[in-house]
Amino acid sequence: MESQPKTTQTVSALKLPVLKTREYGLWSMRMEKYLTHTDYALWVVIVNGDAPTIASASVEGPIPPKTTEQKLARKNELKAKSTLLLAIPDEDLLKFHRIKDAKTLWEVIKARFGGNKESKKMQKTILKQQYENFTASRSE
Repeated sequence: MESQPKTTQTVSALKLPVLKTREYGLWSMRMEKYLTHTDYALWVVIVNGDAPTIASASVEGPIPPKTTEQKLARKNELKAKSTLLLAIPDEDLLKFHRIKDAKTLWEVIKARFGGNKESKKMQKTILKQQYENFTASRSE
């Protein structure tokens, strides 16, 4: 009997990280790792904004991609955008679903959940006040 070569299959057991309202920094780091591990081309689309440029020639809609490169770019763009939309909580999904490309979607999510320096400072102040005002009951 001839020995048959063994083939190994790698199965990705990573779960898609879902965004939690106050954990944007951690989520963005996990999302980057998830995308680079599962399909690096998707992360490249998000970072570089490699959306396929297909001009619209009529009112009927955009011209479909013709070259293999355009088709691949379109596929990666749709997959990247869909992956990001799947990672957004349901209550916020309606705010983001009309965004046209993955790069813009990533930037809008960052602006909405990442906040700016002032909002982070305010959040720290609120948490500090809550900590200082915390009292345990006698039974605890």
